[in-house]
Amino acid sequence: MHNRIMANAALLVGAFLWVAGTGHEVRAGESAPGPKWHTLFDGKLLDTFRGWESEGMPDGWHVVDGILTKDGSVDDIVTKEQFGNFELELDWKIGEAGNSGVFYRATREYDHIYWSGPEYQLLDDANAPDGRNRLTAAAAAYGLYGAPAGVVKPFGEWNKTRIVIRGNHVEHWLNGQKVVEYDLGSPEWTAKVAASKFSRFPNYGLAKRGFIGIQGDHPGSLQLRHIRIRELP
Repeated sequence: MHNRIMANAALLVGAFLWVAGTGHEVRAGESAPGPKWHTLFDGKLLDTFRGWESEGMPDGWHVVDGILTKDGSVDDIVTKEQFGNFELELDWKIGEAGNSGVFYRATREYDHIYWSGPEYQLLDDANAPDGRNRLTAAAAAYGLYGAPAGVVKPFGEWNKTRIVIRGNHVEHWLNGQKVVEYDLGSPEWTAKVAASKFSRFPNYGLAKRGFIGIQGDHPGSLQLRHIRIRELP
């Protein structure tokens, strides 16, 4: 009886563990997390972002009540570090008819970040013009791979985004659902790029490492919180 009580206690303890330093709850049947998460924004302006054009955080971006926010058209922001294989998570809330995006593996080869880095679209689907086309709607790989309707929450509500890149394989997640999946450099990808406005930029989407950026140069408001990343093997 004593051995059975001890075994049951061990199972209860093992079924719900907090792994120190990761912020991840490990439940029975799960494996412990792999690479460690790193905070890019946790409610304070960290030394992780800069402007696309300016060395510091550009005018128009503010931290209000622990939320990174912008109103109107401002300079894009990018990470100071570059990333190759990674998992990125963030929460975002867009204003009415708002339009923004998250760029990944972007480089400074061209004048604008969206000429090199693919974009995860952040959008008010119901009111922004881009919401009329699934290729440019929320969570789409902008202009190339569309995301299904009905997953994004309305303007003024928080959405949760997750982007996973391993090698050439890319996944877009929105509010717990995988909505886009593709392979950079594949024949399908190459054909889609060739038929798009990105065909003018021969190295679009082909960098193995690059910056993560947040689009600011569109009108409307955007709020961000809980931005974190972990590099993958």
